[in-house]
Amino acid sequence: MERNSQLKAGETGAWVSIIAYIFLSSCKLAAGKIGNSEGLMADGLNNLTDVVASIAVLIGLKISRKPPDKDHHYGHYRAETIASLVAAFIMLGVGIEVLINGIQSFFEGDKPVPGWLAAWTALGSAVVMFGVYSYNKRLAKKINSAAIHAVAQDNRSDALVSIGALAGIIGSKMGIVWLDMLAAIAVGFIICKTAWEIFREASHALTDGFDISKVPGLKETINLTAGVIGVTEIKARTHGNQTLIESTILVEPTLTIIEGHAITEAVEKVLKTKHGVGYAIIHVEPYSGTEIQNARNGQPISKAKNPDF
Repeated sequence: MERNSQLKAGETGAWVSIIAYIFLSSCKLAAGKIGNSEGLMADGLNNLTDVVASIAVLIGLKISRKPPDKDHHYGHYRAETIASLVAAFIMLGVGIEVLINGIQSFFEGDKPVPGWLAAWTALGSAVVMFGVYSYNKRLAKKINSAAIHAVAQDNRSDALVSIGALAGIIGSKMGIVWLDMLAAIAVGFIICKTAWEIFREASHALTDGFDISKVPGLKETINLTAGVIGVTEIKARTHGNQTLIESTILVEPTLTIIEGHAITEAVEKVLKTKHGVGYAIIHVEPYSGTEIQNARNGQPISKAKNPDF
């Protein structure tokens, strides 16, 4: 239930982006056309694709809220990651198109100088998008959403793109006419770069990748749980925005099944509380008497499997 509430909050973030993009793309395309700004026109086209990408994220978040069924025992949380992947492909396609158009315009030459309407529109758009970025960044951190994090990164790129367009327009007004066309090319590069970053994160998660720098912290948390003598193995992967853990712990061999089970429950609880682990499978193995005493005295566990993992 808690996770569904988080996903619903994520949908709000996607809607905020969609509304902002529709409004800004309309303003930029109109102002770019009237004000003769190639950079602002490219920025407006970028926002149109952002609308499609945000809709893809919104659909992914809605699918993620579906409960587990007979062929999705872990739920549908990866739909959120797939949505990020779709958004990356859409952004990449538009980025390439903007790059091509910008390069063509650069070599055509004899372009009219952009008007101040285009400059003010670019400035206003940057301010709005920085506000949307700030909102979605906080929301992504609060609900731990990879999709909303991708949307926030896109929001920030759009704000920077608008600043670049503004710089190009001002440069053109100062007599450097080609600077506006150069800004359009820069917009294309920024779109492609953002698309690549989102694609890399999404594909890493979909192939069961995990940030290895988090593993020592997870292992330490398990080790400090009462009743755990050592950790012989720990594996982790992401499922949507959830972390799934599988670990083998060492306990005293004289424990009953009930006592061993209580320790695994304690481990699962502390992993969820401290690290937000959504699902953990904890295997229990007995430890021999001599090695238990060594462990109690702070000496290394000699027979632990993968002790440095």
